[in-house]
Amino acid sequence: MHGLINRAIQCFVADTYGRDAWIAVTHRADLGFSEFEAMMTYPEELTPRVLDAACRELAKARDELLEDIGTYLVSHPQAEAVRRLLRFGGVTFLDFLHSLDDLPERARLAVSDLVLPALDLVEHRPGHYTLHVHAQQEGFGPVLLGVLRAMADDYGALVFTELRPAGPGRDAIEITLYATAYAEGRRFELGGGAG
Repeated sequence: MHGLINRAIQCFVADTYGRDAWIAVTHRADLGFSEFEAMMTYPEELTPRVLDAACRELAKARDELLEDIGTYLVSHPQAEAVRRLLRFGGVTFLDFLHSLDDLPERARLAVSDLVLPALDLVEHRPGHYTLHVHAQQEGFGPVLLGVLRAMADDYGALVFTELRPAGPGRDAIEITLYATAYAEGRRFELGGGAG
């Protein structure tokens, strides 16, 4: 698994629950180290082991923890680079939704060896969508659910989302967009700076 994914788990736990909680997770997972390197590759079985340890340490269900990680990736100041990558998808939440098919390629422009799940957005009728998530590993659906909910807030959109497992490594996220400008979104500048 790419180190960026493991590092995101580490940063989420440490930033949200404290450094001591992260150290406890590393002991539960029997890692033998306390810091993931973002640009290294780790054995595939390590990530589920760390997630299991975090779930036990934080007393959270796995999907709940993964959704919280997705929210963290958009909303926490330490993850501003992820938010910026996502906001390049468009000016409105609707633009952002329609840009999701291209997200894995945009991520590879930033990190060439990062493999994200394939995403396919299907519009059933105006305001009603299904985002199909096809991943090699389990867990991306709940993370994307957290990302979508946080991005809706970021844009100021009123959205209802629901995750439906669709098989091994496959999830479907039902999205109902009620209003694209329901509330004031977070400030975003294309050129950088505080967001």
